[in-house]
Amino acid sequence: MMMEKETPEERRERMRLEEIRRNPGGNLHDASNRSETGGLADLVGGLGWKVTGILLLVLIVGYVLFSLFLR
Repeated sequence: MMMEKETPEERRERMRLEEIRRNPGGNLHDASNRSETGGLADLVGGLGWKVTGILLLVLIVGYVLFSLFLR
């Protein structure tokens, strides 16, 4: 019954914790890679879909304006 009322964020977090318990060495490798490159999944997972869309729109418009002014 508890599994049915679980939100997607809670399910992802539960699965992540289970993976950490089963494979702590793999978690260390993942964490070191994430610290070097950043975690886009963590960023987007914490934001709603509207904020993610606005962020993408700002990045695209910024890139277009940047490329127009440098030509």
